[in-house]
Amino acid sequence: MPIADAEPRRYHRCMPKVVRFAPRARKPAVNESSSTLKAFAVLETLVRAGRPATLAELMLATGLPKPSLHRTLALFEEAGLVVREPTGRAYAVGPRLGQFALDVLTHDYVATQRRVILRKLVADVGETCNLSMLRKGEVVYLDRVEADWPLRLHLPVGSSLPPHCCASGKLLLAFKEAAERAQLVATLPLPRFTDRTITDRHMLASELDRIAANGYAVDNEEYVIGVACVAVPVRLSNSEVIAAVAVHAATARLPLARAIEFVPTLNTAAQAIAKTFA
Repeated sequence: MPIADAEPRRYHRCMPKVVRFAPRARKPAVNESSSTLKAFAVLETLVRAGRPATLAELMLATGLPKPSLHRTLALFEEAGLVVREPTGRAYAVGPRLGQFALDVLTHDYVATQRRVILRKLVADVGETCNLSMLRKGEVVYLDRVEADWPLRLHLPVGSSLPPHCCASGKLLLAFKEAAERAQLVATLPLPRFTDRTITDRHMLASELDRIAANGYAVDNEEYVIGVACVAVPVRLSNSEVIAAVAVHAATARLPLARAIEFVPTLNTAAQAIAKTFA
């Protein structure tokens, strides 16, 4: 059974998102005239945008003159903090900045709180559980607690998967706003991993409708044969789904039908984790 030490494949694709740029609000109590803080404003703008931004948009949002902005972007690009789009007309978050954001999420005090919750969840269900988010069209694992079983799927923190083949990914897609979800379904690559992987876009759209209605998602051996998974949403107080909590295990030990019975327990853990995002 191809379960132990199965390595995830990485896919990198930044999905566009409609963002209205505006000049940054000034905070009189904070001196932001230093060159360091002005440079930081460029990174802040790109992160908040959620899509590549042009030089003109960055000038509008940061208030930096064109020569200064050019120099800052060149420095950040060389350092891997930003990347230029193939057309050369827009800039996006670079791999170094993305890793920095992930490190913040996985190594602070809040991360410790989430790990305690995941450990209790693993103790309750007896199987490996994880916490993940959707970033740039990929499912990124923020934390993971292993159950004490010899056969396990190797997905360390920071690993990423395409969303169409895993329970967490499908769930996070399902709870996107309708327009963004439709755009993602229309443009995401849908590689086949097993004979159960959904590679038809109409079938995927229907599956996402079912997930949104049911409130949970499943992976019925769609990424690795012999492994099933169930995921539930982590909702903020405004009902926005920001992450997913999931359990997965070998089907020989935990058939999918039995894994679905864990949904109420997963929801309890997800509600506790949601409070850490407040």
